[in-house]
Amino acid sequence: MIFSKIDFINLLPFHIFIKKNIKSSQLKSIIEYKKSYPSYITNKFKKRKVDNAFISSIASKNEKFLDFGIVAKDEVLSVLLIPGIEAKDFQSKTSNALANVLNLKGEVIIGDKALKFYHDNPNTLKLDLAKEWQKKYNLPFVFAVLCYNKHERRLKKLTKNFNKKYIKIPQYILKQYSKRSGVSKENILKYLEKIDYDLGYKEKRALKLFLKLTKEKRI
Repeated sequence: MIFSKIDFINLLPFHIFIKKNIKSSQLKSIIEYKKSYPSYITNKFKKRKVDNAFISSIASKNEKFLDFGIVAKDEVLSVLLIPGIEAKDFQSKTSNALANVLNLKGEVIIGDKALKFYHDNPNTLKLDLAKEWQKKYNLPFVFAVLCYNKHERRLKKLTKNFNKKYIKIPQYILKQYSKRSGVSKENILKYLEKIDYDLGYKEKRALKLFLKLTKEKRI
């Protein structure tokens, strides 16, 4: 089973969980992590070069997915728009489309670099796109969903007991991510409190609405 990994802080609890809960040596040997950014992984998944992956929401239409994804109930801090000259972030088609759907113009930045920018530039005007979506539609925003080309049953077995409240991230891993991203360990932990992973009724409604709006705008 080839499982592609979005190598951002927002999935850190999930990957800690997976690492701790794969007990079968056989299963460990058939899971291959391919690290990259969302749009690259989405392209690989669409070409069926990976079996399972968190797929950018805008590309999830007609794909099979679990009730599992990357969700922001309110502000997210890692998907920002700096008003002004329009510039897309090549790493995420969904975030670029979200800015378009919200009729917001400016530079889109996502992921760990956006989180660092948020903390390093407290006085710079910036819009949190998840917050802007929530204010307009009173719904959470789904940035990605866990899709599969095959191995559905195995994937469900791997994820069924995941609960981020019970995931303790080792200090050495926090230190690694902090050094790599330039975001303090404390701010990483605070940021992760804003991320959810379950797709319930509201989340699915939000995803459906987003896909409808992108279709209307021909994105």
